[in-house]
Amino acid sequence: MDVIEGVRAAIKEMMLPELDRIREENKEIKATLVMINKRLDDVNLHLADQSRRIDATREELGARIDETNKRINEANTRIDSMSGKFDIRLDRLYEVIVRRDEHQAAERRIAALEKDVAEIRLRLAA
Repeated sequence: MDVIEGVRAAIKEMMLPELDRIREENKEIKATLVMINKRLDDVNLHLADQSRRIDATREELGARIDETNKRINEANTRIDSMSGKFDIRLDRLYEVIVRRDEHQAAERRIAALEKDVAEIRLRLAA
């Protein structure tokens, strides 16, 4: 049995230091995993916070867009209601301009007629 004990002792001398080294590395790996998990938890919390902020910003922007669209629609309604008034005013302005043009044309014709009458009077007087 001495041989068996000797073999056991030799195996223990060779294997125990290696097993101790493996156990140490295992502890280091576990510690590293704990740190990585903590970092992942922090990143997840940060991402969740960012997601909440993005959602809040999206809601705020959506409300602002809705308000802007409402104002644009109100402005369009006012413009549409005013366009009828502008059409009437433009029609009246056109009438005034046409009348003014007709008046100027009539003045030119009258001036030409007065000139013709004056020439006729001169001929009759001669």
